[in-house]
Amino acid sequence: MNTLGIAVIGTGKMGADHVRRIGDTVGGARVVAVADPDAERVKAVAAGAGGAAAFTDPAAAMAAPGVDAVLIASPGAAHEEAILHALERELPVLCEKPLTPDPEGALRVLEAERRLGRRLVQVGFMRRFDAEYERLKELLDAGGIGRPLFLHCRHRNASSPSFFTGDMLIADSVVHEVDAARWLLGQEVTAVTVLAPRPSSAAPEGLGDPRLVLLETSGGVVVDVEIFVNCGFGYQVRCEAVGESGTASIGDGHAMVVQSGGRWGGEIAQDYTVRFADAYDRQVRRWVAAAARGRVDGPDAWDGYAAAAVSEAGLAAARSGVRAEVRLVERPELYR
Repeated sequence: MNTLGIAVIGTGKMGADHVRRIGDTVGGARVVAVADPDAERVKAVAAGAGGAAAFTDPAAAMAAPGVDAVLIASPGAAHEEAILHALERELPVLCEKPLTPDPEGALRVLEAERRLGRRLVQVGFMRRFDAEYERLKELLDAGGIGRPLFLHCRHRNASSPSFFTGDMLIADSVVHEVDAARWLLGQEVTAVTVLAPRPSSAAPEGLGDPRLVLLETSGGVVVDVEIFVNCGFGYQVRCEAVGESGTASIGDGHAMVVQSGGRWGGEIAQDYTVRFADAYDRQVRRWVAAAARGRVDGPDAWDGYAAAAVSEAGLAAARSGVRAEVRLVERPELYR
């Protein structure tokens, strides 16, 4: 199999990590071009990628010699333009979430793929590639705990970055639980309610952290999500499925527990790139294999659109304090 040449768009924390990943752990691919508005940063990342070509313009990076596919890790507001450029060149895309910040932009991506007549866009919801999530999915699909009734989810970060906003609690953090719930249950989210306790004293002024988000699904399951991005002690993602005949929990495992000096304990991951390192590796590895065949092997543009629509309803619910229904267009034939 020929080596897949990849253009990486965005060289911040996530983009730089993907450049490293492609070079160190993913076979059958190499980074041939990188793009970022920060000229000095992109040159440094390109140099570390074995001398890949460096650009400040994403379209120019995609047009570079040897580019067969595109990995987009730029800020969400820049995703739509980059995706549409890639689709014009009929290049397979792995786009970090969100697909687009709003459902209208996601619908334009769906329309661009419809005109091509095939799916080329995969969205970076990496939890679908996590071993624990995969086992939970298999259990639910097999009816191992009976018909699902609840998902109880916890999503905690040690602290939020300086640019983090109240809207990002829903659109950038809870969106992972939205996609995971849709995938685990095989159901769409139909309504969102957002409840707000008093803010934590550790939360920046005006952030409104933490929140409790309630999702209702088309199959009658209720999903509750605790989002707490300034918990102070580490990064935790947990999920408990409650069915008619049992329960199943993921996210509580510890690789090593130490007992010493009259105490016992283990480490708590401080960052999503640590907790989901293997999931990111598996996601990119499978995307590379699928992209080489011109296929999508993971969450597609419809999944990105559905997540954006749920986020839009969640933002409306957070602002109004009342339940908001999710509005989805009819699912196109291409994504059935």
